[in-house]
Amino acid sequence: MATVSENIVETLSESGVERVYGLPGDSLNAFTDALRTHPRLGWVHVRHEEAAAFAASAEAAMTGGLAVCAGSCGPGNLHLINGLFDAQRSRVPVLAIAAHIPSSEIGTGYFQETHPQDLFRECSVYVEHVTRADQMPRLLRIAMREALEKRGVAVLVVSGDVLQAQLDAEPEVITAHPSRVIPAESQLDFAAEALNTCSRVTILAGAGTAGAHAELLAIAETLQAPIVHALRGKEHVEYDNHFDVGMTGLLGFASGYRAMMEAETLLVLGADLPYPQFYPGDATVVQVDIRGEQIGRRTPVDIPLVGGVSETIESLLPRLTAKTSSKHLDTMTKHYAKTRKKLDELAGPTKRTIHPQYLTRLIDEAAADDAVFLPDVGSPVMWAARYLTMNGRRRLIGSFTHGSMANAVSQAIGVQATDRDRQVIALAGDGGLAMLLGELITLTQNELPVKTVVYNNSSLNFVELEMKAAGYVNFGTDLKNPDFARVAEAVGIRGIRVESAQDLPAAVEEFLAHDGPALLDVVTEQQELSMPPSVTAEQAKGFALYAIRTVMSGRGDELIDLAKANLRQLF
Repeated sequence: MATVSENIVETLSESGVERVYGLPGDSLNAFTDALRTHPRLGWVHVRHEEAAAFAASAEAAMTGGLAVCAGSCGPGNLHLINGLFDAQRSRVPVLAIAAHIPSSEIGTGYFQETHPQDLFRECSVYVEHVTRADQMPRLLRIAMREALEKRGVAVLVVSGDVLQAQLDAEPEVITAHPSRVIPAESQLDFAAEALNTCSRVTILAGAGTAGAHAELLAIAETLQAPIVHALRGKEHVEYDNHFDVGMTGLLGFASGYRAMMEAETLLVLGADLPYPQFYPGDATVVQVDIRGEQIGRRTPVDIPLVGGVSETIESLLPRLTAKTSSKHLDTMTKHYAKTRKKLDELAGPTKRTIHPQYLTRLIDEAAADDAVFLPDVGSPVMWAARYLTMNGRRRLIGSFTHGSMANAVSQAIGVQATDRDRQVIALAGDGGLAMLLGELITLTQNELPVKTVVYNNSSLNFVELEMKAAGYVNFGTDLKNPDFARVAEAVGIRGIRVESAQDLPAAVEEFLAHDGPALLDVVTEQQELSMPPSVTAEQAKGFALYAIRTVMSGRGDELIDLAKANLRQLF
């Protein structure tokens, strides 16, 4: 005999789970006590349950296996919800144990009572309330299988009295079983005909190309097609790839946008770029996705192919005729070289201020060949997308679909916990860092040597850009920040602050070489503009309105600072 909690813990351990992220609470006591006495399954104590869910999301993204987080009843497990939304939208397998109020009190308005099975429904592939001890083995098996096979979040809601109840059941072993999914022969024939009978094919590649790098290059070679990548595809696509022409979308740049817009046929491989305005309006679209329900969500699709990217390309290649003209490819790669040169020129040091492009370039150059980068949503994602170099060993993980602030350090906890010897670099915005600032203490308490870079521009910089583009005068975006390096030192982390560009290279080297957690607080240019690859007439109008309104509100000096900071981008 064992308790329900002990059965859960043993099943998780036997199934390959190595740790659980969370925060203790009375309704969770039986579960955390079972962890305390277990020889293999560890407990990573965070300072906020949101960070626990983010950490689990990042671990699952790193390993591809099931990651687990837990929260106590009411507010405790409610705090998990933002990180669980990230895991669900990133399509990574996470199990959440949501402790509940005593079974006898459900429905009475008891202290901390909520209805978790309703609250978690939108951010999960499976959520169920375990009301009796003998339900648990079966529901745990179902939840783990749902999370693994559907690549999403499964939530088990369990009252504290159920968690401590006795159970006569053996632990199980639940693991994923990969499969190959290949489109129907007729659809492959339709796709081959479309690709063979056009002269300009562009490939849009996303996260679904993970593990299919060789196949991706092979089909690009056959079709003489430039490859544009979405942000989540960056780590899987751009390395060792002479077909790569960069990113498109709001974070992309001109060459990727142009390659998309000039396509006669667009081949979408495992990508879910969410912005319809960045798809060509009159191209034939062939889309490959292992989830058939994803096809056609962003733009109309002429030929849907439901299958894995690797096996679908393998099935397509014998049907394709190698193209003899490389005109489209050559034009787009030349445009990319020109665009890349301009971007790199913007990443040099200046005397006036530290530009975030320069900071990111230095981090990229000094980081380990297998470093893991985790950028905060906002401007750090922009600079990561444009200036971090992927090589097939580095990883780039973030809240790229859910788009939540405060993900960088929280997700770094999960990545570093899986491998304490690997270099893990959180690229934190000052707003994102401050939002879950207590997680710096999690790093020291759990002895996690995460390296945190702070893009300290004293503002919600990306929000300001959005306001400018829409014609609004910036309001409510200023941040009065502390010296984050001194804050770091106060909690046991090596803190370094840089305010001058000439001091930055040596500081970056010292920061990354530190044996243990370190924080590099860099005062960066507040007025830096991160321009999208295509500026619409509406955005241009918005910037003009912003300028007029700013002057009329008596803040015309901001326009002068804006011009000084960004003049080099115009020439």
